Amino acid sequence: EELKLAIEEYIDYYNNKRIKVKLKGLTPASYRNQSLLINN
Repeated sequence: EELKLAIEEYIDYYNNKRIKVKLKGLTPASYRNQSLLINN
């Protein structure tokens, strides 16, 4: 159970809090959302 929680927390950090220079300084989730808005 602790391992599952740790993995879920890391996935949340990776997708929602971690800034990537290659993604124009956005988090992966923000970049994906921005791309979807532009392409629709």
